[in-house]
Amino acid sequence: MTIDTKRFKDKINQRTPNINLVPLLDVIFTIMIFLLVMLSQHPTNMDQDYSQDQISAKPTSQSGTSEYYLMPLNGLHKVTVNGVDKSEYIRNGAIAVHTRVMDEGQIIMDSASGSITIKSPAELEDVAVRAPSAT
Repeated sequence: MTIDTKRFKDKINQRTPNINLVPLLDVIFTIMIFLLVMLSQHPTNMDQDYSQDQISAKPTSQSGTSEYYLMPLNGLHKVTVNGVDKSEYIRNGAIAVHTRVMDEGQIIMDSASGSITIKSPAELEDVAVRAPSAT
């Protein structure tokens, strides 16, 4: 049995292309709806000037009167200051950290292991952390 390639070519040449516009219209309408929703959203008062205390989550001496600030961490069970274990100061999953240590040192909080590692200046090593007060 022979293959009639001429008849096949003629059949293909006579066919008109079929373009289905339904998927194209679906995509266009979806994009239009997305753009309309996004453009209708108004940003909240962006012309307001914020102070550095409002932008930063880190407490400063101006934002509070305490010399120590509470640092809670879910599941906290280990605190080290310059390699020395200070875990005995943990109360209810939190520790109090000196403000100068926060400004001049480095604090690494790891919620996966439940630990806080603090690198403080040498003169603050003894007062870097303490147990949180009840008040």
